[in-house]
Formats: sequence, C-alpha cells, structure tokens
Amino acid sequence: MMEKISAIIIAGREENNIAECLESVRWVDEIIVVNSGSSDRTVEIAKQFTERVFVRKWEGYASQKNFALKQANNEWVLSVDADERISPELRQEILSLNFSEADGFYLPRRNYFLGKQIRSCGWSPDYQLRLFRKSNATLSDRQVHESFVVKGTKKKLRNELIHFTHTSLNSTFEKINEYSALEAEEKSRAIRMSAMRIFFKPVWEFFHHFIVRRGFTDGVHGLMVSIIHAMTKAQAYMKIWEIQNVRNKR
Repeated sequence: MMEKISAIIIAGREENNIAECLESVRWVDEIIVVNSGSSDRTVEIAKQFTERVFVRKWEGYASQKNFALKQANNEWVLSVDADERISPELRQEILSLNFSEADGFYLPRRNYFLGKQIRSCGWSPDYQLRLFRKSNATLSDRQVHESFVVKGTKKKLRNELIHFTHTSLNSTFEKINEYSALEAEEKSRAIRMSAMRIFFKPVWEFFHHFIVRRGFTDGVHGLMVSIIHAMTKAQAYMKIWEIQNVRNKR
C-alpha cells in the first residue's frame, strides 16, 4: 500500500526556483514550505501550490528544517531543497516503493554547475537521505551541511534527485561566503588556526578535488569546482583565525 507523504521545503529568496521545485513534488499528499520572511515573491508563488506556507524568522538551516519536519502530518517525509527537483523517474520509483522494507531511503543526487552535470570532484554519486519515517528522524546539529539522521534500515533508490546548485558565479560567491562563515563559527572552538593551516589546507583541497577526485575530467567546470572548494576552505580558515585572534580580543 502506498504511504502518504509530506514534502518539506525551506526557502529564502527563491522566487526563481520555488515554482519548478514545487511542481516536481505536486504528486505528494502534503506540501510544507517554510520561508524566512524574504521580500521577494517566494511566499506568493508557494501559496499557488499549497496552503501550508509558514513564515518564520531565520534561525539557521537545521532549525528551519526541524520546524518544517514538525509541521508534517504524515509519517513519511520527503525533504527537498528549493534548488532541487524530483525527476519523473524518481517520482515513479517512490510511488512504486514497498515502504515496509526500510525506515529511510537515500536518493542519488545529480549535481549541476553552471549548466553542466558534474561527475567528478566527489559530486557523483551523491546519495542524500531525504525520504524517511518522521518518527525515526532527527537532524544533525550543524550550522552548515546539516543532514537527517534516521534510525533503522536504510536503502538506496536508483533514480535521481536533480540539483541545480550553482547557476551563476555571483550566487556561488555569495553562497561560499555564507557557508564559510557558518563553518568558521562551528569550528572556531575545535581547532586552533595557524598560518601553515591557512596556506596548506586550501592547496590540499584543490589537489584532492582536481586530481584525486578527477575534477580534470570535467574540464573547465571541474577546474572551477575544485578552485571553489579551495576558496571555501581558505575563507573558512581565515575567518576562524579572525575569530580567535581579532574578534575574541576586542
């Protein structure tokens, strides 16, 4: 028997993404959107798909997703980001599932950078635990790259979740500035920053993604993805140094 599913989406300034995202989950039994009070048309567009649109002050990714999870009326929850789409093939696979076989399902995610699917740099395969029993699920306590933790049996699905993660370099640079700041806040008490670490860690990140994870096979796109990984780490480590040596001494 097909289980009822609640889809949960957190969305800030996502007026360019939210319609296609919600269209891809229109087939579920309930859609929940949590907006952080953005001044664009995200809420207006979301209300065309569901009455269950909540506006809540931004308190971080994990907090917003926890709030969204609590609003779900169904036991099975599908978590989707605003820049993601459920492919028709994945929808059909979910509709055909035997839900008694597991407590959570990993979805393989297909990631795009500037319009190109990235198969290297550790971006593929990219399994995400996004379909699960609400009663078995909690959220990892992280400021960035938070994820759902599900007790019980987990299985992998075959068909893909589509992720349009970086559509322009401007939005990418905004995102890595935000993510590096969150990483710095999270790690500033755990590691002591030094000049050697600030220099060598980004260099290693580039080498690891471009050579070890074969970013070179994706050409210029793979080169830029590898550089961005290095830039993110460089920014995070410099911000940790700032927290430890400037901010804490004011």
